[in-house]
Amino acid sequence: MQLADQQLVTPGRRTQWSAPATIQEPPAQWHRVLTLLADISLFIGTRAIWTQAASHRLVVAAAISVCYASILVCGVLALVVRRARSLARLDLCVLVTAVTLTLCAWAMNHAGSDEAILTTQAARELVAGHPVYGQPWPWLFGHGVALTPTVTGGYDFTYGYPPLAPLLTAPLLWLGHGGMPATALSTAALVAGAVALWRMLPTPWRSAATMAYLGFGFLPSYGRLGYPAIVALALLVPVVVRWPRIGRGGRLGAGGLARAACLGAACAAQQLPWFVAPFLLAGIYAVRRGELGQRAAALVVARIARAAGVVWLLINTYFIVSEPGTWIRGIALPLTQGAVIHGQGVVGISLYFTDGSDRLDWYAHASMLLAAGLLALFVLFVRRLGPAATVLPWCAFFLATRSQDGYYLMMTPLWLAAAVTAPASEFATAWQPRLRLLSRRPARIAAAALLLTPALVSAVWAATGSPPLGMRVTSARWATPTALTRMDVEVRNTGAAALTPHFTLTTGQGMNQYWTVVRGPAALPAHTTARYELRPPAGRFALPRPGVRIRLRAFTAVPQTLSSADVRLPRSG
Repeated sequence: MQLADQQLVTPGRRTQWSAPATIQEPPAQWHRVLTLLADISLFIGTRAIWTQAASHRLVVAAAISVCYASILVCGVLALVVRRARSLARLDLCVLVTAVTLTLCAWAMNHAGSDEAILTTQAARELVAGHPVYGQPWPWLFGHGVALTPTVTGGYDFTYGYPPLAPLLTAPLLWLGHGGMPATALSTAALVAGAVALWRMLPTPWRSAATMAYLGFGFLPSYGRLGYPAIVALALLVPVVVRWPRIGRGGRLGAGGLARAACLGAACAAQQLPWFVAPFLLAGIYAVRRGELGQRAAALVVARIARAAGVVWLLINTYFIVSEPGTWIRGIALPLTQGAVIHGQGVVGISLYFTDGSDRLDWYAHASMLLAAGLLALFVLFVRRLGPAATVLPWCAFFLATRSQDGYYLMMTPLWLAAAVTAPASEFATAWQPRLRLLSRRPARIAAAALLLTPALVSAVWAATGSPPLGMRVTSARWATPTALTRMDVEVRNTGAAALTPHFTLTTGQGMNQYWTVVRGPAALPAHTTARYELRPPAGRFALPRPGVRIRLRAFTAVPQTLSSADVRLPRSG
């Protein structure tokens, strides 16, 4: 009997009565720390939601208070539980707490952004049998709903995403007006994606999924804003987890076909998956070619692409048949709409650090060249770059004309999925082009520099451009000592081509609405000077507090340029 007792408790031994050693052993310290970090991340932004709910939504406030208690208890237990199984159960408790907080935040803030309102309106038009693409809906904007200004002096009021989000939003229209149906869809997709990633990761890493998906507050906020990219992200999760193993042995099977279908559906939800798909397909080809040879690898990738393409085509079929021209222009809209430059990338040089540039188009060229260069590098050095397949595509957006950080951070859970399930060992035998020129390290460095140089040169060329318009405020008319109603500007075209300027006054990041040209030429000939009388969009412009930088900006569409000038407006009287 004593010997039997010793057998039951001896570490690493297993009898018919004992549990596996991994369950009996204490969890690794890094697992405890990961669980604790995920737990701590739930604090971020929670107080603001509780404060909002405590005034008039007491049930939500009470639920958040219970979540606070859960966070505290989980923090204690993460450091004291003795078994790996207990810590795994605690990971589940942290996930449930995160999901509850996400739903509480949505219950308090579900009006959505311009993207949610556009998606909901597209769903309503779809249900009514009306065209979805190419239809301007200007009445949806204003009253706190953001506008997307274009270099043509107007705004984009149309729906510019693939159709899956409106199709999924249509059954939810009964939820309410505004963007609420779209925010419900994106928040549900966020929760589903978090649960899927949590379930698909190895047990010790699951709290990392909770932290990346629902912690810190930034992805839940995009869900509440109704971004279609959140739907695409949820669909990409099963694609990216263990993605180098897709087609192993030359067989896709039901699981591989399902993952290919998810890739096609993600591409039908938003445009961001279009950029990561080539990297995944190229990586799968390289891994399978190293295993099976060229022909078999090509067949595997062809079957994946075919399955994804069929799903993508099925989702888009109705729109291809009913409105083919506006549909293709609509899903390509983010690439062609000519929205004004904005973001945290290299465009900030022309926006904030210089007075503009007459080569803004080259930011877009630089972005596309960088995407192509990174893909070429990925193919050449897939054994080294394979683990970064889900990160490399977003680097191109840092050079784009619209380089908002949302393009990077909305896909960060995929970074985690690849880091945990697609390590470098998966690419050890992957095929790489055998080029004698790249046999030595200096040659490889030179090849990388050669592939990236065109993008960098284009970005430098765009950033070092000169503003084509010189502007000077000559007078202003005031409604009150702190608000003006008119502004006279002297504008000189220093360029070699006639330009059609569109003016706005900004007091921070982003763009305000365009001012109306009351008097002045529509097109300003080269090397000439003219006076413009400008009126604010709301009839008056309120001066900010002293010390805030005010900039007069002028955009032109052909060529695409930006000219800026600092303005010092003395207060009336």
